[in-house]
Amino acid sequence: MSLSSSAPKFRVAICGAGIGGLVLAITIGQFAGRDIHIDLYEAHDTITATGAGISVTQRTAEVMVELGLYQTISRVATKPSSSNYGPRVRKSDVPMGGFEWFHLVFKTSKPRTTMHRKDLIDILKQSIPSSCTIHLNKRLAKYEKQSPGSLILYFTDDSTSTTDVLVGADGIRSSVRKTLFETIGPNIVDPSKIVHYSDPSWTGTLVYRSVIPADKLSKLDPNNVALKDFMIFCGKGKHVVSYPVSQGTQINVAVYVSDEQKAGTPFEGHWVSDSSLEEVEEVCQNFEPDVQRLLNCLENPSKWALHVVNELPLFTCDRVVLIGDASHAMTPYLGAGAGQAIEDAFVLGRLLAHPLTTLDNVPAALKAYQDVRLPFTQFVARESKHTGNMYSFCAPGYYDGTNRGTEREEMVILREKILDQWDWQGKGEGGAVAEWERAKRQLQEGSYNRGCEKGVS
Repeated sequence: MSLSSSAPKFRVAICGAGIGGLVLAITIGQFAGRDIHIDLYEAHDTITATGAGISVTQRTAEVMVELGLYQTISRVATKPSSSNYGPRVRKSDVPMGGFEWFHLVFKTSKPRTTMHRKDLIDILKQSIPSSCTIHLNKRLAKYEKQSPGSLILYFTDDSTSTTDVLVGADGIRSSVRKTLFETIGPNIVDPSKIVHYSDPSWTGTLVYRSVIPADKLSKLDPNNVALKDFMIFCGKGKHVVSYPVSQGTQINVAVYVSDEQKAGTPFEGHWVSDSSLEEVEEVCQNFEPDVQRLLNCLENPSKWALHVVNELPLFTCDRVVLIGDASHAMTPYLGAGAGQAIEDAFVLGRLLAHPLTTLDNVPAALKAYQDVRLPFTQFVARESKHTGNMYSFCAPGYYDGTNRGTEREEMVILREKILDQWDWQGKGEGGAVAEWERAKRQLQEGSYNRGCEKGVS
């Protein structure tokens, strides 16, 4: 950490105080001290969490160790009930009783744990550095480049601000992403693709979500398989995921209902709305009894239209950069979205904090971030989509839920493919720390371009 008492070398504005934005502020603060002033803009009147449970994978844990937060997170995370931890996958669209298809065991040096999103946000809030000023009720509308090189930010409350570097951590409906692509040069991005990159895309999937008290299910069904284990209940066109959070006192439940024919079509209505117990039970009426009793415990379920960000050709232009859902909002089938935002934030934060990074070569630092993060995040997003299709027996070329007399053989092939999908963490060139080292070497080698370049593939 720098001990400099001089004026900051530049200002960074982070739009969005979600997990990615908070981790970015913490990383910059830890490794740059007061050399970089951070303005953290949050659209709501408080910093809070959207969603319920998240997975803390080996890659995420590695970042938290680097930031000195791993032990704190471990104390509130729900730990595996045994060393053979991983989802138990069942074929469940059998009304009189499904069966365990296979048990996927996570093989990592640090156990994959789960935790409530709010618990993680609370821990991150406590670690916000003194170099960071938080601004609440500040939703970005757009930004513009000023002639001296700084950026002017326009907020929906008609206020403005300026910054040197702008980070869009503002989620799937990112105003930073929208402005970046709407103002980018036609020689960089095909003008006919601007809307495709700017606007989120509906996957054709609806998700019913709820968090239930574990003791409620225990009283109804003491032997329910969802009480202790991470479960994936599979059926044609739909599947149910559940796992314990809050140290086993609650169970996070998500019901996915997919219609591939609707993928990419406009979704009519609110993306998030209230649902009812009856609606969810109707959706899964052909599922096995354990699922029926689990769903019977749902409290105030909500219905989400699952959207993603289409693959982008770049994450940065000049001194503007995207992280997390703003750059690669993905399906949740590998439990990787929050972790990828954390990795983005760590790599970007280390680059901005590096002594070699000055206001003049910020674009080089942002390009180094893009070159290591864009390919891997888009790989994970593709793998996640494929995995979800497999859970719902909708993956082209694989078992589709129809028994043609070869069901057993087809399900063995599909099982092996799903097991391979869950090895995604080992398919990159190391975790976020290794990516940061590669990006640092690129920065040191002086790769510099003041404009915009597409990401490497």
